Amino acid sequence: MSGTRRPVGSTERGAARQTVTISFAGFNRAWAAWIGDRLERRGLRVVYLRWDSPAEVPLVNLLRDLSLAEGRILILVSEWYFQLGPRTHEEWNAALREVVAPDPARFAAVSVTTAPVPAATAVLAPVDLINTGPDEAERRLLDRLDVPFEPLPESAGGSRRGPRFPSAMPEVWGNVPRRNTRFTGREPLLNDAYHLLQGSDPGAGVLTLHGMSGVGKTQLAAEYVYRFGSEYDVVWWVNAEKRVTYRRLLAELAPKLGLSTGAEYGERLRAVRDALRRGEPYSRWLLILDGADEPDQIWDLVPTGPGHVLITSRNPEWGEHNSKLLEVRVYDRDESVAFIRRRAPRLSEAEADQLAEALEDLPLLLDQTAGWLNDSDLSVDDYIALLEGGIDQDVVKVSADFPLAFQTAWSILLNKLRETVPESVDLLRLCTFFAPGFIPVRLLKEMPHDDLPEQLAGLLDDPLLWNKAINQLRQYSVVRLESHEIAADEVPSAGESLYLHRMVHQIVRKDMPEADRREFIDVVRRALAAADPGRPTDTRLWDAYAEIVPHLKYADVLQTKDRKVQTLVLNCLRYMWLTGEYTTGVKLGERALKAWRELLGESHPRIWELTYHYANLLRSSGDYQATEALDRRAAEHLRREHGEDNLDYLRAASGLAGDLRELGRYDEALALCQRLYTVHRGLLGEQDSRTLNALNNLGFSLRLLGRYQESLDIDERTLESRRLLLKGRHPWTLFSEVSYAINLRLLGRYVEAESVQSKNVRECRIVMGADNPQTLRAEHNLALCRLRGGDRTAAGSLLTRVLERYERKLGDHHTETLAAAVSQSCFAREHGDIDQAREASESIIARYEQLLTDNHPFIAGARANHALVLRSVGERDHAHVLIEQALADMTAAVGENHPHTLGCAINASALRSLIGDTEGAARLSRDTVTRATETLGRTHPLTLSARVAHAADLHGLRDAQQAEKVEQEALSDLEATLGKQHVHTISARARNRPYWDFEPQAT
Repeated sequence: MSGTRRPVGSTERGAARQTVTISFAGFNRAWAAWIGDRLERRGLRVVYLRWDSPAEVPLVNLLRDLSLAEGRILILVSEWYFQLGPRTHEEWNAALREVVAPDPARFAAVSVTTAPVPAATAVLAPVDLINTGPDEAERRLLDRLDVPFEPLPESAGGSRRGPRFPSAMPEVWGNVPRRNTRFTGREPLLNDAYHLLQGSDPGAGVLTLHGMSGVGKTQLAAEYVYRFGSEYDVVWWVNAEKRVTYRRLLAELAPKLGLSTGAEYGERLRAVRDALRRGEPYSRWLLILDGADEPDQIWDLVPTGPGHVLITSRNPEWGEHNSKLLEVRVYDRDESVAFIRRRAPRLSEAEADQLAEALEDLPLLLDQTAGWLNDSDLSVDDYIALLEGGIDQDVVKVSADFPLAFQTAWSILLNKLRETVPESVDLLRLCTFFAPGFIPVRLLKEMPHDDLPEQLAGLLDDPLLWNKAINQLRQYSVVRLESHEIAADEVPSAGESLYLHRMVHQIVRKDMPEADRREFIDVVRRALAAADPGRPTDTRLWDAYAEIVPHLKYADVLQTKDRKVQTLVLNCLRYMWLTGEYTTGVKLGERALKAWRELLGESHPRIWELTYHYANLLRSSGDYQATEALDRRAAEHLRREHGEDNLDYLRAASGLAGDLRELGRYDEALALCQRLYTVHRGLLGEQDSRTLNALNNLGFSLRLLGRYQESLDIDERTLESRRLLLKGRHPWTLFSEVSYAINLRLLGRYVEAESVQSKNVRECRIVMGADNPQTLRAEHNLALCRLRGGDRTAAGSLLTRVLERYERKLGDHHTETLAAAVSQSCFAREHGDIDQAREASESIIARYEQLLTDNHPFIAGARANHALVLRSVGERDHAHVLIEQALADMTAAVGENHPHTLGCAINASALRSLIGDTEGAARLSRDTVTRATETLGRTHPLTLSARVAHAADLHGLRDAQQAEKVEQEALSDLEATLGKQHVHTISARARNRPYWDFEPQAT
């Protein structure tokens, strides 16, 4: 080894700590961190000095400044170290000979590259750390610094975990783009990102890199991963442009984490989020959400926990969702010049500066332009003249945030591509009929290739031509080839997924001959239709639909008469309804209905099929009056055309019955459901899935009318039949099981209800995911089962979580959210914060009044609940007026014998008593007991509450003998029905007057 060896110094106890200054290129930061950690564990002091090489400063001066650093100077030798500036090997050879050669012992070096380096690097006597394991690399490092290589005591370095050896990948690594070997600059941004994440509190490590299109946010995030990834055990990259895609890709992390889950989509997603939150099996995780431009779509799914989340987005509104922000701007001019000179070495520094000025320092444009300009004979002056000359008037104006130079430069680049590999332009144009971002081009390879246009048939059928086209696009940074891990039994396919930037996507899509547009969009539509799994009710296929949905808009699938494409649209609408993506589904359904009416005619059979799916989404989003008008029009038309035995009519009429239920017109809904079930059974038999759907709807209509036992009997029949026909984990089977458990609870069979519901919740989470509306419905009922069973602590915690997730998933004005809010408000009134309960109750009433008609029973019920809040804060007179009005409104809405009316009466009798109207209270409670006994039976919990209340009113009338008799009989029945230790029994024994909480039955 050349040069004099100088030991760094002793690390024995009592000796002064010696210093090593590590000089490294930012690209090799992971190596610097690992080496520094190894040295610090042996007692050495380490100073990190990132090497920078401004072109205007002579290299000799920079090396002399470096020699002034403290302690021994350890240089990490790599091509990156010598390229910065950029500098030539000749410059480096001269500088090394002048500065290092006279005192070689001042310096030491390790090599972390196999690439050629300047010949004079030999004066540094670097030892090679490449292609070794961590132990051998550490031995070589210490030997170069003359530090004894002895086993460290177990306590050395404490219990902290150091950076991973750079050649070793994190335990879990997925979907990360290839490292950009031309990455330049951005050092302050990378350092700021690192310190912002590392300095965040546990559970708050979220950082958003935001900026305009083309500034390199994705490239910056990828470089962050490669520089700092050694400090993580899990690194997982997710395309977050669409919620459905984000959920699918996040769920794919489950098997990588070693989580024991089934194949169901929901189970995997829930397990991943839970594992990241707990930090098990890995606490050092990094999740990258790329292209998350709509925070409102996915913020509720951003994991929390001990790890970090790095987001790239054009939208700074992430700052409103507990994320730190870091703006990414265009390159500084020195970064632009350095990048251009590395991308196009033939250009001088002055020419690079001239080009950067013309292209406005936009990284994406610099990358694409410099790449092909380096291969061209065109001078920079001539290229700029082309830019200033403008572009063809045919090119449609694109987004305002695209620099004008981008449009012109792209016209020039496309001409270059046409001249070299014209197939690359065909492939690029095909890609623009998918959504920008990650393009699943494998769908083009997998589709049937019959009747393809000749120019595309050659491209798709010839692997060599396909790869040539992709490589040409990659060469000029037009696309990025994405690698995906594949199972052992899968055949790898080149170009399974390409990444196409939004700016490139838009300009290419606009600048296309109309004939090509028609041919290419038809091919992409057929590819998407061929990828349709055909069963949107199968939760195992939801991943496939999640991948397809984002591309529907860009393939303009609504403007074709192709039946397969139309079927895909209908299946995607069904999928969005089942997964609770109501807002997105309504938008697609509305556009589809308008387009298909123009394309097919107002009365085409497909219109009525589409109407059914659109109405389901519209109803589920809460627009009941619009849905009722839509369904009524469809049902009346189909009945006139085909009669009442027609399946299309029956489907439309079933939707209409659902609308009537949501509008509070329960008697009309029941009559229609009874008729529909009879017709279904006659046409299809009792065990057809459509007949079972009609039976399910009949049961729900009966429950809304308070006929709980009849509803239970029907739900039990439906559940048993669906288990046989559809199997236990089908969404409809699980739905029936929730309905069955709800009826058990409403009948007072709390133990049975909780048992059924607990099992059902576990399966809903597995099959559909934690945030699916059906899972939330199941969890809401479980919370109420626990509350009625007396487990108030568990019930309160679950009610809070359910409401939060409903608000995130469906918004705070959805009826299902409001149903959960009603339960939470009632719980807060009795067991929490009365001021919070009052605020929530007032908000609930206001929201119901916005959504529903004045005579809807939900409004009357919410006002009845609010009367109890007013009673609790001492506003007796106001409470009494409100409950009397609620009782009258509920009676008008659902009849005097409905359980809701009876519950209002129980509360009204209590408030009459409270204001001194003891006779009115006793008269009402006596009448309520009579009607409740007739309607629900003597031992139903609501009847028992009425009996206890009546006993209290008899005490108020000083009728002690009768009061004692009624009270003892009620207590005896309570003990027999609910048990001696049930909270309701204990409360009645203590002579606490019972009350009733209104519970809206939302679908």
